[in-house]
Amino acid sequence: MTFVGNQCGKAAEAINFYTSIFPNSEIKTIKNYSEGESGGTPELIKYGVFMLNGTDYMISESNYNHAWSFTPAVSIFIGDNSDNLIKELFEKLSSNGGQIMVPLDSYHGEGDYGFGEKFGWCEDKYGISWQFVVTA
Repeated sequence: MTFVGNQCGKAAEAINFYTSIFPNSEIKTIKNYSEGESGGTPELIKYGVFMLNGTDYMISESNYNHAWSFTPAVSIFIGDNSDNLIKELFEKLSSNGGQIMVPLDSYHGEGDYGFGEKFGWCEDKYGISWQFVVTA
């Protein structure tokens, strides 16, 4: 995840938010830019590693003028057999400035999607896209 543009400066907030809502999560490494270093300032994350439910993710941010940002074409996919956990994570990530792209529900309210009982897709307030599935 590279936080650029309007999201630059929000990486630490995002990491703290994500690790607070996912089980078995922690911040492993944070390296900030040095004073005068190209690409950022000392309060920005040059690179970091954090774990969400046992899976490691890397993060960085840059104050360069990039022609790209986050896109729903790439999502973090979360599957679990706990309907309550998936519902809780979906609600926390899609609220407070996030948006729901596909409501967390069964296939048209009539059955499963073929890959899980319920599916939902949202974007959080940082622009990260998340897909959720309740597995059998």
